[in-house]
Amino acid sequence: MSIYSDEIAKYIWRNGEIIPWEKATVHVNSVGHASVAGVFEGIKAYWNDEEEQLYVFRLVDHYRRFLASIKMVRFSFPYSIEELASFTLDLLRANEYRRDVYIRPYIFQKGIVRELLQAEPGKPVELIIDTWPFTSYQDPERVLHVCVSSWTRISDNVLPPRLKCFSNYHNGRLAAMEAKVSGYDWPILLDDRGKVTEGPGACLAMVRDGKLITPPITSSILESITRDTVIRIAREVLNIPVEERIIDRTELYIADELFFLGTGWEIMPVASVDRLPVGNGKTGPITQAIREAYQRIVRGIDKRYPEWRTPVW
Repeated sequence: MSIYSDEIAKYIWRNGEIIPWEKATVHVNSVGHASVAGVFEGIKAYWNDEEEQLYVFRLVDHYRRFLASIKMVRFSFPYSIEELASFTLDLLRANEYRRDVYIRPYIFQKGIVRELLQAEPGKPVELIIDTWPFTSYQDPERVLHVCVSSWTRISDNVLPPRLKCFSNYHNGRLAAMEAKVSGYDWPILLDDRGKVTEGPGACLAMVRDGKLITPPITSSILESITRDTVIRIAREVLNIPVEERIIDRTELYIADELFFLGTGWEIMPVASVDRLPVGNGKTGPITQAIREAYQRIVRGIDKRYPEWRTPVW
């Protein structure tokens, strides 16, 4: 079951204007090659029912990463973090959201594209900010059965994982399709040394002997904002010791708890790896504590880290 609604927004932000969703069109020849070099972000806003307030979570941090990705692909880009944040808030208000919202800003080069290697440095780009409702993963019984993929995770000298671009996600897509046809929910990818990296679209953390352990950002993973959030929650809110270190494949088989974490997945427990149970095959106590603390913080129920929440209204 998808967390995303089929409902569409009334408006979308495009190149300085908030326009009706159905008018946000480009020519079919603009999309294919352009999206190869396209850069995007995934951001969430969470509704606080009691305050009747929508909070965008770590908005500035997401746009800081967005600009870092744009720099790596050498696109010309005229907007600052402050402007991007303002555009996003304007769009959320125009759509009058009173529920959880997913926000996806993305850019690609303007115009009709017919050359395969068309992404020349400095060419002007289209900036789109799209939004849609989602339902947060909060079912404590929901767990994933995963496999270690035969596909190798991309590396910094191939397609840098810290670059959040559309083309990078084909690597995870291949692994996800392989996992699905083999009867698993999702895969975990290893790097070219056989060490644990992450899953498609989500980082990974495990619990062993009361410690939260996650691969470092140099282990072919995205520089995840959710990962940084969870590390800080574990250390500063829950007093759980954290290690950032290389993880062997076989450690996945003997972990006490294991979970994916990311903007989309939030905190998603893993029940088994390669048909071997993780712990008792259910959501572990540390995973659940982190999930609950995360939900309280992103919604502003827990007032700590106010700098992480940007109010819309």
